[in-house]
Amino acid sequence: MSKKTKRARRPNVPMQTGPVQPAEAAGGGEAKQPATQSAARASTRAASRAVALGGAETINADYSHVISDLKRIGALAGGLIAILVVLSFFIK
Repeated sequence: MSKKTKRARRPNVPMQTGPVQPAEAAGGGEAKQPATQSAARASTRAASRAVALGGAETINADYSHVISDLKRIGALAGGLIAILVVLSFFIK
C-alpha cells in the first residue's frame, strides 16, 4: 500500500478583503476602470496597513487582579508540593 501524502495547510483567509465595487456598464468607461480599481486597491491596502500597525492608541489596562491571582496560584502550588513531600515519607 502506498504512503499517504500530506497536503500543505492553507491559511483560512478570505479571498477578497475589501468592499466589492459594482462593475461599470459596458461602454466607454472601460479605459478608466483599471486606474480606479488600482487606486481603490491601493487605498484599501493603505487603510489595512494603518489598522495593522496600530497607531497612537493608548490602552490603559488594569492588571491589579493579576497579582492576587498569581499569589493564589503560588500558594496552591506550594501547598501541593508540600503534600507530595509529606506523602513521599509515608511511601518509603
